[in-house]
Amino acid sequence: MKISPSLKRKELLIEKAFNMAKIGFWEVDLVKNTVFWSEITKQIHEVPEDYVPNLKEGINFYKEGKDRELISQAVSNGIATGEPWDVELIIVTAKGRELWVRAQGEAELANGKAVRLFGTFQDIDDKKRKDLAYSQAMERLALATNVAKIGVWDYDVVQNNLIWDDNMFKLYGLNRSNFSGEVEAWESSVHPEDKKRGQKELALALAGEKEFNTEFRIIQPTGEIRRIKATATVKRDQNGHPIQMIGTNWDITELKETQLQLERTIESFNGAFENSSIGMALVGLNGKWITVNNSLCKSIGYTSKELMGLTFQDLTHPDDLKKDLGLLKQLVDGEIETYQIEKRYFHKKGHIVYVLLTVTAVHDIDGNLSHFISQIVDITSRVEAQRKQQELNKIALEQNKNLMNFAHIVSHNLRSHATNMTMLLGFLSKEKDGEEFQKILSMLQSASLGLNETVDHLNEVVQIKTTTLDNLKSVNLWEAIAHTKNNIRAQIDELDTTIKVNVPNDLFIKAVPAYLDSILLNLFTNALKYSSTERAPIIEIDTKIQNGKVELRFSDNGLGIDLDRHGEKIFGMFKTFHRHKDAKGIGLFITKNQVEAMGGKITVESEPNLGTSFILTFDLAKKKMIHEEDQVCVRN
Repeated sequence: MKISPSLKRKELLIEKAFNMAKIGFWEVDLVKNTVFWSEITKQIHEVPEDYVPNLKEGINFYKEGKDRELISQAVSNGIATGEPWDVELIIVTAKGRELWVRAQGEAELANGKAVRLFGTFQDIDDKKRKDLAYSQAMERLALATNVAKIGVWDYDVVQNNLIWDDNMFKLYGLNRSNFSGEVEAWESSVHPEDKKRGQKELALALAGEKEFNTEFRIIQPTGEIRRIKATATVKRDQNGHPIQMIGTNWDITELKETQLQLERTIESFNGAFENSSIGMALVGLNGKWITVNNSLCKSIGYTSKELMGLTFQDLTHPDDLKKDLGLLKQLVDGEIETYQIEKRYFHKKGHIVYVLLTVTAVHDIDGNLSHFISQIVDITSRVEAQRKQQELNKIALEQNKNLMNFAHIVSHNLRSHATNMTMLLGFLSKEKDGEEFQKILSMLQSASLGLNETVDHLNEVVQIKTTTLDNLKSVNLWEAIAHTKNNIRAQIDELDTTIKVNVPNDLFIKAVPAYLDSILLNLFTNALKYSSTERAPIIEIDTKIQNGKVELRFSDNGLGIDLDRHGEKIFGMFKTFHRHKDAKGIGLFITKNQVEAMGGKITVESEPNLGTSFILTFDLAKKKMIHEEDQVCVRN
């Protein structure tokens, strides 16, 4: 059969059109079992031009799984029933690339039996992937708008037709069946106080004078008022006339309430900040003041403007800065959330301001350290009151010590004088020899003078109102020792005591005269009281000068003390170490108290039955002239 030229041209035009659209042809002769692919079909499968396909290989190009199963089912149905197919599936080309293709086919029947399959084959990969990406994007958008409760609307300006999605109906609390689809339906839900403004902003947007970006209130059918944020874009025709608006609504009720609450909180904080009776400041990470309140300015004397040019380091006392910065580093490193210390600031006028500082870290929404809040309580008056109280306590303690020493001196020193005078009077009453009588009478007069001097010293102790160190005088040590010897001459002579004084007669120490007399008297009387019955008492007194200190060593050959047993309590109150009837256990306690009150110290060396040495340390004093009022009675 001969094909006419016109039909031939039509076939060529159709083939050319299919080539331009990248649509291939295919044919399967079921009788001869042959397969034909057009050039485009082969290009889509990425096979050579001389490739000869078969039905099985053609089906195996489809991606294994659901795609291959679907095309197999479509071909089988076509052969069995003559049903055509039109599917979009994925093939794997000869080069291994996955492509989306559109496969169309149908069967030619003869006597009710399929004898030929034929159809088209088109590469739709680019379009399909874009459609899929668009569908996924739309799904994500739908999910996002649904989760975020964002409604989408479309307004046909020309037809006054308003279309809402499901979220819009949820936002407004309306049913789709009751919605007229006109802009007036939206206006009826807007709060009366916001309606005019909403209509005006809609008109301005349609007129192109401003974008539609607004907030308004709506009243739901239940009477609940919600706050809505609305945005939209306007589409226009070629003449610039508005034809369509597409926009969103977003329920911002909770957001607005949170904002209002935040504004109230900020307002309350600012009020509390400015009107607080304690100093408050916001401090940057670099130590600069961000803002300060009036109380802080008042405490440290600077204006707010002046403080803005300074850092807290500039005002902090150097001795407090290291501790403050150390705690601040822990705060920055996240080891602590807040810290509190007492520190000192320099007032603008130069004096010290004592404060109780509390610093708290503030973080931004991302958790990064933003700045610090500092609360600064001026405790200067409290610190000064504590200092005064401490001074008063110190004075009271010193006065208590003075009273204790006074009591000891009264009981011990006067008793020693009384004993000495009693013994001298006893000697005097028995003495017949005139020369010896005069000697004892002279000693008695000297003892009387010593008693008067002791009374004078006691009067000085009573008049002491400040610390002992403030009342030290320059005292001749040799004369003080001689004076003490003279006051107990009778006791010394009664025991046939040998006294060796190796002290320069021009050596002066810093001391309270009454305390020094009491110390020496206690050392002398202890040496006599605890002397050995097996030998005559020997007392040796030596001095050594070193580095502005005078070391006085007072040694005897008496009973001694077992320091292994009693060393830790030898200077304790009411501690005795021998069975002597006059032992009270108070003398050495008072002696140590008096030595230390004058800035000195006392130690002891001793062995049982060999003797004891007391080592006392005093400050060396400058030599002075002995004024008439400072003269002491010296007896050899």
